Amino acid sequence: MAPQFRSYVWDPALIVSQIVLMQAVYYSSLGLWLALMDSLLRSSLSLDQIFSYEILGFSTPPGRVSMMAFVLNALTCAVGLLYFVRRGKQCLDFTVTIHFFHLLSCWIYNSRFPTALTWWLIHTVCTALMAVIGEYLCMRTELKEIPLSSAPKSNV
Repeated sequence: MAPQFRSYVWDPALIVSQIVLMQAVYYSSLGLWLALMDSLLRSSLSLDQIFSYEILGFSTPPGRVSMMAFVLNALTCAVGLLYFVRRGKQCLDFTVTIHFFHLLSCWIYNSRFPTALTWWLIHTVCTALMAVIGEYLCMRTELKEIPLSSAPKSNV
């Protein structure tokens, strides 16, 4: 069988390592965004801003700060998808996986399933933003021209 262009073999070790790496990117960049915003607003940083679904809301300043950090984090993670996943077809898969694990983490942290509408709204928006922007960035790099020869042409 002839080799195909961009043929990939199913590699579970690669997929698991990409999931772990993207989860680390998700939480570290979210922590950085929250720390930056909390330092600007002179409020205290806590794990509740990441995992508690009751803190997210439009009515309180910590809720608005957390919501803004989640949206900015979606943009940051879209760039992470570009550098670590590099496949437009897989951006939605990795985005949903990241948010699914975040849902499980919130469920464990709060000892109950998230029921707040604002939590579901912000995470739906962030999932859509991260997937669409990540896919757009990956597709831009996938559609670049492939140089066929790096050697200069000679006149013979």
